[in-house]
Amino acid sequence: MTPRQRRMAAVAVVILGVSVATAFALRAFRENLLYFYTPSQVLSGEAPAGRKVRLGGLVNKGSLRRVPGQLQVRFDVTDLRRTVTVSYTGVLPDLFREGQGVIAHGVMAPDGTFVADEVLAKHDENYMPPEVAQALKDNGHPDTPKVPP
Repeated sequence: MTPRQRRMAAVAVVILGVSVATAFALRAFRENLLYFYTPSQVLSGEAPAGRKVRLGGLVNKGSLRRVPGQLQVRFDVTDLRRTVTVSYTGVLPDLFREGQGVIAHGVMAPDGTFVADEVLAKHDENYMPPEVAQALKDNGHPDTPKVPP
C-alpha cells in the first residue's frame, strides 16, 4: 500500500468514526427530548403514547388530594379548556399552590391520568414558562403574564 492509499484509508476511518459518533449523539438527543403539551393536546391524542412529556397549565383550585400518611398526591391541571389529573409520588415544591402554573414531567397512564416523576412550580409571580403562558393566553386567561418573544 502506498503512503497516499494509507492516508486515504486513515481519512476514511476518521470520517466513518465521526459519522457513527454523530449518529449516536443525535439518537440520544432525540430520545431525551421532552416535548411540552397542554391538557387539551394530551386529551386529543397529540402526546405520544408511552413517551415522557411535559404537561403544563394551571393547578385547579380545590383539586389537590393527598393520601394520608404517604407522599402520593393527585391534582388537576387545566389549560382552561380541558383538565388532566396528575398523580405524583414525592414532595411537592414549596411554591406549589392551587391556581398557579405548573409543569409536570411524566407519561400518560392507560387510565387517562398523567403519572409525573417530577413537578415544577413557577418560582415567582412574574414568571411562567412561555409555553404555559401562551396556552393560557390563547384560552383567554385574564392574568397571563406577557409571553417573551
